[in-house]
Amino acid sequence: MSENSTPQFSFRFRGSSFDNMVETLGGAFGAFDAEPVGRAQEFHWGLDFAATDNAVLLTGYHEAEFQFNIEPTVDTAEYLSIVVPRSGGMGVTYGPRVAEAGQGKLLLYNNFEPNSVIMHGQSNVIDELLINWPVILQTIGQTFEMPFSGSLDLLPELDLSKPAGRMIGNLTETIILGMRDDGPLLQSPIAMAHLTQALADLVVRLVPHRLSHFLENRPGLIAPRHVRKAIEFMHANIDRPITMPKVAEAAGVSSRALETGFRAFRGTSPAVYLQTLRLRAARQDLLDAESKDTMKAVCLKWGFFHFGRFSAIYKTTYGEYPSETRKRAMRR
Repeated sequence: MSENSTPQFSFRFRGSSFDNMVETLGGAFGAFDAEPVGRAQEFHWGLDFAATDNAVLLTGYHEAEFQFNIEPTVDTAEYLSIVVPRSGGMGVTYGPRVAEAGQGKLLLYNNFEPNSVIMHGQSNVIDELLINWPVILQTIGQTFEMPFSGSLDLLPELDLSKPAGRMIGNLTETIILGMRDDGPLLQSPIAMAHLTQALADLVVRLVPHRLSHFLENRPGLIAPRHVRKAIEFMHANIDRPITMPKVAEAAGVSSRALETGFRAFRGTSPAVYLQTLRLRAARQDLLDAESKDTMKAVCLKWGFFHFGRFSAIYKTTYGEYPSETRKRAMRR
């Protein structure tokens, strides 16, 4: 296929050699290592993107198959990629496992996890919607009320003929349409934030993953009165120096019974639950562009007396440092 017969997209970056593609993409996503599958005398390719605070849309085209792997660097952003193949397909490998996107099937993956990626088919066109991983982590925190780190182990393949696949696929297509060609979502950050949050919520609730069993158990596990009283006390005193014995006293039980109740009905300890509430409150302050509080003031306000430890816990919970959250809020 000649360069003039590429699909009808306005690619900002394009070329006719494999080496040129590798050079162009080399610094964009981390340490990029790629090789063609088979031999191709010419390798026409194109890439376009659109970016907002919460998501990036990548549209890529290439004529011949190739495979690559990316080693994230300290500057590489973490995200959830939702792959929508238009022609051809895409596969990722996790050790012995392989997951594929193709006709009637989406692919979901965290960019820090795959060992390698392969682009299938001739004249391949792929849309990738990249949702910032902090949006996913925030949704997990709000849904499960517990801190989270490590791999989410999402089911990577999503069947578009199933209800969950259709819902996620339709919302993904809506966001892609709103971002493509300088679309209206790029001019409406509030609408974009709501849509990406809704998509993250659907993914966390409908796609099987490491924490799904908590969703399955929650309707039948109504927390006992002492756990609910403890949570109410925590909310009422979140900005005060309360201890777990004080929380247990307010709930009318022993510290041991409080610990047992939280682990059974909230999947964590009462101390970690309180820390999560305070982290969430600190994040809301950091996301407030009109707030004049310093980082130190925010830490002290919510009971974090060592900024280094707060920063590390915050990064583990939300996938970004507090300073990055504040900078992002100030750009809006």
